[in-house]
Amino acid sequence: MTDDVIPFSYVVGTGSATLALAAALAYVVFQTSAYKRKRTDEDDEEDVNPKALGNRQSLVITRDEYPGGQVFVYYGTQTGTAESFARQLEREGPEHGFFVHVVDLEDCSVEDLVDEHCIDGESGTARAVFLTATYGEGEAPDNSTAFVNALKERANVEIFFEEGENSKAENLTAPESCLVGLDYCVFGLGNRQYDHFNAMGKFFDHAVARVGGNRLAEVGLGNDDDDLEADFENWKDNVLWPTLKKAYISESTSSALKCKADKASLAKKVTLPDCQYDIEYFDGVNGDAPKPEIDLPLDKIHGQSRLFFTAVDCPVTIIRELRSSEDPGSTVHVEVDISEAKKKGLISYHTADNLGVLPINELSVVESVASSLNYDLDRVFLLKRASKHEWHGAPFPMPISVRECLTRYCDLTSAPRRSELKLLASYAKDPIDQKALLRMASKEGKNEYKEKILGEYVGLAELLRRCPSIEMPLEHFLNMIPTMQARFFTISSSSSVHPDSVHLTVSVTTAERKDGSIFKGLCSNHIAGSKPTAQLRVFNRPSTFRLPEDCARPIIMIGPGTGVAPMRALLQQRRYERTVLNKQVGPNVLYFGCKRAAQDYLYREEIEAFQKSGDLQQLHLAFSREKSEKVYVQHLLLRNADDTWKLVDEQGAYIYVCGGVKMGHDVSEALKEIFALKGNLTGDEPKEYLSKLTKQARFVQELWA
Repeated sequence: MTDDVIPFSYVVGTGSATLALAAALAYVVFQTSAYKRKRTDEDDEEDVNPKALGNRQSLVITRDEYPGGQVFVYYGTQTGTAESFARQLEREGPEHGFFVHVVDLEDCSVEDLVDEHCIDGESGTARAVFLTATYGEGEAPDNSTAFVNALKERANVEIFFEEGENSKAENLTAPESCLVGLDYCVFGLGNRQYDHFNAMGKFFDHAVARVGGNRLAEVGLGNDDDDLEADFENWKDNVLWPTLKKAYISESTSSALKCKADKASLAKKVTLPDCQYDIEYFDGVNGDAPKPEIDLPLDKIHGQSRLFFTAVDCPVTIIRELRSSEDPGSTVHVEVDISEAKKKGLISYHTADNLGVLPINELSVVESVASSLNYDLDRVFLLKRASKHEWHGAPFPMPISVRECLTRYCDLTSAPRRSELKLLASYAKDPIDQKALLRMASKEGKNEYKEKILGEYVGLAELLRRCPSIEMPLEHFLNMIPTMQARFFTISSSSSVHPDSVHLTVSVTTAERKDGSIFKGLCSNHIAGSKPTAQLRVFNRPSTFRLPEDCARPIIMIGPGTGVAPMRALLQQRRYERTVLNKQVGPNVLYFGCKRAAQDYLYREEIEAFQKSGDLQQLHLAFSREKSEKVYVQHLLLRNADDTWKLVDEQGAYIYVCGGVKMGHDVSEALKEIFALKGNLTGDEPKEYLSKLTKQARFVQELWA
């Protein structure tokens, strides 16, 4: 089997499937327009390959239909939000006079951005809109890492731009002029809680200009700590579309478009919204049949769905509660057996890597959605592209039953975005339901949305129950609903000590709604509810947590709550290096915090055992609820300023921080205060000292909001 072909299973028939049926349906998979499209006379003018720009078949765009021509929207995303924003622009493009192509940054190179853009057979200016998230501490999302590295090399710029730092660019080496002729705009998706707010948005805005791009508008910077969706709406409505129309469409044409949009708006009241999918059902094929393997090339799979094809099912062997019975919350220790998958070369890990887990929806949730929308869970179907739409790749293995699709691949529990409420309103038959959805989707209804949707943890299943008049064909449902996102957990085991087992430390999320019902976090409850031998679908992702090559260097670990997970892994690895590899290992220092020692002191026995064995030289504990004055890890760090400065400045210690964003920010501030006091640093020098540690990989954080 080649590296770019992944096996997946197809549900083929009722009872015992025949080889003839399996072969026939396998033929359907490869001949259908969803995967390998054979162009016909009827679709010559609209067919298009959705992936890399270099392979795209011709798509005829006429000035009559799209007076503004083509715009390419490139997205860099970690959780799917940037892609969902790109899809909004794709839907809105025609009413503004543009045909919008949506492109995953994983599927193009820097040079692809200035490929010839033809309108009515004439070369046109290349136009790019970048929607890019910032992951972690100023990093590129997984799907855009290669693109960002290539752009950084060509532009000769650093990624982390502080406010006003762009002015330093003239001191850098001259960049390549590889994007001359590209008009562009950028919207960044960030969070003010992180130190490097919107680092990727700022990077794209500056780097594309340095290599010759023509900036059409000021960069938009969205803040997920407040209202990211509102920031995007304001930017696209007040900046992006007006800018593009001013640049590429005459005023008279814009007026004609407005009239056309008004008429289309009236028409939407009696017709369904546009949908990128058509659907083909296999009548008489039952969803519980055996599943022969069919090979599907990865270039025919949607970029953000490839994990559905490459993740592996591994059995859970141990689940145990880490908190005492006195604590109302729950944190579980989980062990996943990867031995068989490892033998097949499907998964492996390094100490303190991240394990991605693909959750599944509860049966009751799946049945509720199917009942609300009148779907037959046992029907088997295949998605195809709709006329005049691009195919962006298979969003999940197909053909597939409705049951498996809703269970494994559709996010039915996350709160719908306001833009999704607006779409749902189009399918509501009852004017009261429609009015309520549109009100919460509006800018004026933002507070009501926060109260009734976010505050009440209302997912799609619950929303359909509250708005029973919504009727939606399956293809429209799949066009709108976000796909299931993986949840990541920092691995709490050493790959040297536990090479065939991955350990996780999982805080189980629950919340009580106003009506007394309980909201359960999807993935954490899926994991915690697993029984030994149950399967979790998992994959590994490299972490930034890496121990120093010189074992004699000290390490300072700061991990309150479940942030202790990678610290447990690092301590296991350091003990292994000392006792098995007989290396000289430097001091290990741990700062751990929780509410009360008797309730949520995670891994207490193991941590104390590390102390007794001499593998943990210093342990500093912060119990925030045991005294009238709350004490946190950053307070203890400041109390130990002398020792911390000596470890860092004189002995070259590495510092690891894991936990919530606010804690990470407070720890960074405490460290800068220590550097100022003990290192006699002034002005920006403490900040620059910490930045130097970051660039040397001696200060590493994994934080979550």
